[in-house]
Amino acid sequence: MSPYLLAPSIIASNFLKLGDEIAACESAGADWIHVDVMDGHFVPTITVGPLFVEACRRATKLPLDVHLMVSNPDQQLEAFAKAGANHLTVHVETCTNLLKTIEKIKSLGCNVGITLNPLTPASALDEALPLVDLVLVMSVTAGFSGQAFMPEMIGKVEEVRNKLNALRSQAWLQVDGGINVKTLPLMYKAGANVFVTGNAAFKHPQGVGEGIRVLRESVSS
Repeated sequence: MSPYLLAPSIIASNFLKLGDEIAACESAGADWIHVDVMDGHFVPTITVGPLFVEACRRATKLPLDVHLMVSNPDQQLEAFAKAGANHLTVHVETCTNLLKTIEKIKSLGCNVGITLNPLTPASALDEALPLVDLVLVMSVTAGFSGQAFMPEMIGKVEEVRNKLNALRSQAWLQVDGGINVKTLPLMYKAGANVFVTGNAAFKHPQGVGEGIRVLRESVSS
């Protein structure tokens, strides 16, 4: 079994060939499909909504890992759960009552993820850490694809890993932003065990299958 999980970010794929792109991810051994939902309000970019998640659900049995970069996420949780999301990750910056949001996600039958932007201190997660299934550390500012990896986020991953270990938590520690064959091993060493990758997979010169293969091989088990 792999020591970590790969979650290709489907937003970086060719939407004209969505089903083929997802099938290629499956064939290459991807563990999850990551879906970045941006609302044009919490972040400047607008991407996709529940109908897109529903289309992904029809195309795959892999877990759908939905990252909600949206204002007022509580209003949208049910729609994404019904569309087929397995994991719903919300930003601590957008939740007026984070514990209530976590409770609602659980009531919808989804795994609960929490995340924060690079400038938000890891301490903002403390109250919720014992309750969640996934913690996402952003290694770029949320809202734009193709940004450069922020090496200072390695320390934040280490900090969150120490917090989870202190709680004896089995929650996944996920990273997203500039993850490639050079940065993935750094984040793995820091304690992350789920890696979201966009361009490194989908923009690989030999195709997504080869992109995922070399990412997988960047850390030896």
